[in-house]
Amino acid sequence: MRFPLLRPRWLGIHLVAVIAVLGCFLLGYWQYERAQRPDRETVTNPVEDLAAAEDINALLEPGEYMPQDIANEAVTATGTYDAGQQLLSPALSPDGEEGYYVVVPLVTEDDAAVAVNRGWVPADAVDADGAIPPAPEGEVTVRGWLQLPQDEATKGYSAIVPEGQVPRISPALLVNKWPYRLYAGYVTLGEQTPQASAGTGALERIPPPDPPQEIVWNFTNLSYAAQWWVFGAAAVVFWVSLVRRELEERRSAREDDGGDGGRDSAADAGSLHPSAGTAAD
Repeated sequence: MRFPLLRPRWLGIHLVAVIAVLGCFLLGYWQYERAQRPDRETVTNPVEDLAAAEDINALLEPGEYMPQDIANEAVTATGTYDAGQQLLSPALSPDGEEGYYVVVPLVTEDDAAVAVNRGWVPADAVDADGAIPPAPEGEVTVRGWLQLPQDEATKGYSAIVPEGQVPRISPALLVNKWPYRLYAGYVTLGEQTPQASAGTGALERIPPPDPPQEIVWNFTNLSYAAQWWVFGAAAVVFWVSLVRRELEERRSAREDDGGDGGRDSAADAGSLHPSAGTAAD
């Protein structure tokens, strides 16, 4: 056949090579796209205005899984603070100062409660009289932002804490401290009615930060993308080497056939004209 690279066997090899290269490119591009997406724990929803707050039960039920897409939603909840269960959670202020969040359960039903982050207090002021104003008594309505449970990467996180503290604001930990069914998230307090009684100090209300706007590269996925593209390049190199070897073998075969044919022709000519040799003698 004049074009050996178009034989059925080679057409199959070409097809496999194209599929391998295209697949590696697409998988690499998919990993490249994922490398630009935030981690699952990164909240990308903007912080909602408290004026748009809706009842927390419209978004979440006690013990129900909290999806990420409702983080930073403005919510309202009505219940009674269980002030005797108030805890401190180590946390850094936006300026990096050491301190604590004040966390208390707001009992909304007989056996259900939502964790409320009342605010932040500096570490050196915790023991001062009135540094933490008492929670209001009786029925309270709070408005705030629904937050995902804090993880171990939270600023100020400490794995070991003394009595009366909790390492981070996470219902998975608080359920061992409080005798209530808890909502999967917690509420960062924005405002409440009635207000807490005034004291010598006041808790600093720290609303949730705005979600990141810039691209945060995930280098694990980026390395996966590079690996897939390297595999694709290797497939191209392998295909090229197969083609070159096939062409070289064909060329060598033609050259061998040509040399043998020349020698055979000379021998045949000698046998057909024996007189030529006699004349030379």
